[in-house]
Amino acid sequence: MYCDPRFSRVREVFERHFADGEELGAAFAVYLDGELVVDLWDGVADRHTGRTWAQDTPAFTYSCTKAVTATVLLQLAERGLVDVTAPVADVWPEFAAHGKGAITVEHLLTHQAGLPTVEDPVPVEQFEDHPAIAARLAGQAPIWEPGTAHGYHALTYGFLLGEVIRRVTGKSVGELVAAEIAGPLELELWVGAPAPVIARTARLKAGDRPAPGPDSAPAAEAVDGRPPDVLAEMTKAALDPHSLMNRALGNPGMHRLKGGANHPVILRTGWPAAGMVTTARGLAGFYRALIAGDLLRPETLADATRRRVHGPDRVLFLDSAFGLGYMVPSLTYPMPSETAFGHSGMGGSLGMGDARHGLAIGYVMNRMAGAVSGSLRAIRLAEAVYKSL
Repeated sequence: MYCDPRFSRVREVFERHFADGEELGAAFAVYLDGELVVDLWDGVADRHTGRTWAQDTPAFTYSCTKAVTATVLLQLAERGLVDVTAPVADVWPEFAAHGKGAITVEHLLTHQAGLPTVEDPVPVEQFEDHPAIAARLAGQAPIWEPGTAHGYHALTYGFLLGEVIRRVTGKSVGELVAAEIAGPLELELWVGAPAPVIARTARLKAGDRPAPGPDSAPAAEAVDGRPPDVLAEMTKAALDPHSLMNRALGNPGMHRLKGGANHPVILRTGWPAAGMVTTARGLAGFYRALIAGDLLRPETLADATRRRVHGPDRVLFLDSAFGLGYMVPSLTYPMPSETAFGHSGMGGSLGMGDARHGLAIGYVMNRMAGAVSGSLRAIRLAEAVYKSL
């Protein structure tokens, strides 16, 4: 493990989480101006076997994947292969059905398409057939008028953008990540993990149902003291299996496979919204490359991290805010700096970049928090990083 003395308070917070019993196994990495200044890991990767967390132990990071998928799409846009402002149907004609002809690629990136859930249950046999799931979405009508509101497309985000990417390139998001991002930069990051990586991936320990709890409500209140009625509505939705929130989070249903996200099918299929396996150093390295201009032109990144939508989220209830696929500071992404961007993952994982401060952060863990987006552990660590500058 390594921690630059300037960031000693980060190590103290990391170690306190273990001392207080908040962590099972975890890793945290930070780059400052391209230099690795924090690379910490500790704990148990698999509580059943006692396997310890090593420097190269990867973890499943749920929605941290979305920022990587957005980057793939924006790389194609830079090459003139995708027009973000153009209708999705330009490259995917079947998508125009049921009044969806005016939905743009930008609507997909900003969660405004009105397609936050696959309405009919996806059979387990189709979990690895991304085009088949995308075809289900093409056959649906939007829940709200596209462009008039936003709501977190927890899983459908990836199948929608993934199909646009496949129509343009003939390749999956995972294939392009390997060829264009992780491979050239030698990052420990996979959207669709191979068998040897799956064998050493940390095994997640389930937390509470995704609902307001000790890792979400206090974080929200800390930002602007938001009202108990919003949290009450969120709690009500989390307890209702037919709510839009649960439909968005639960279909395709990882829980239908033994071990949920620990199942090899989930780890290898690489859902483009929630399928990335990575180490903390790999995740931080991705953001290091982003802010260094190695993956996107600086002007592309600046435009993509500009707040496009913000306010009450139709799925999550709390305020959320998005650029082109990247989260920007809000109640659901409460970062210490207004110039931060990135994406959190259900249960606690966090990826973050901040070009103004030269920071890139990655946090992965296997003890799930009872929160849809992020956790207090990640927030505390990020705050400690900024206080160390």
